[in-house]
Amino acid sequence: GVGNMKQICHLITAAILFIGLFLANPKDVVAQDREAGSAAQLRFGQILRDKRIDRLRTYLSMHNSPLVDESAHFIAEADRLGLDWKLVVAIAGTESTFGKRVPGGSYNAWGWGIPTGAQSGIAFESWKHGITKVSEGLKNRYIARGATTVEQIGRIYAASPRWAGNVRFFLNAIETFTPNDPALLAVAL
Repeated sequence: GVGNMKQICHLITAAILFIGLFLANPKDVVAQDREAGSAAQLRFGQILRDKRIDRLRTYLSMHNSPLVDESAHFIAEADRLGLDWKLVVAIAGTESTFGKRVPGGSYNAWGWGIPTGAQSGIAFESWKHGITKVSEGLKNRYIARGATTVEQIGRIYAASPRWAGNVRFFLNAIETFTPNDPALLAVAL
């Protein structure tokens, strides 16, 4: 009678809760994984990679960049600090052709702390360390002090009046890059 009815109600309630958890919106549950950091989502027990990581990895691969394996770290640091995820990459494109032309052993793809005309300056322990330090420096030394556009940052960051235009070029190139576009893939070959 009544006892069975209560059991049935409890079972139905438990089943509804279980189904609700199983079908929860994947955006409500964020997972941390060592490579993807904040850029991964948990959905039905699987890690789904942020599409920005794959786009950036493919873009940097197309440029034969030694920074390709740091794609997830670029995005995790940008997300952590509230930066445009393409900014630090675009600066590396402008300053060192995405890490291909750097002072020996410096891991400094950003010209960070290297005065115009100097052959060296600040050295980082690794690409990951450089990405973190440059991202934090941009946030704390530039953006937090009111330099919020690429042009405003460029007036402080670089002597060249072309710097901001070059950074903007790479920002746009990364933004519009489509890894599945056959025409772009043909250029990479």
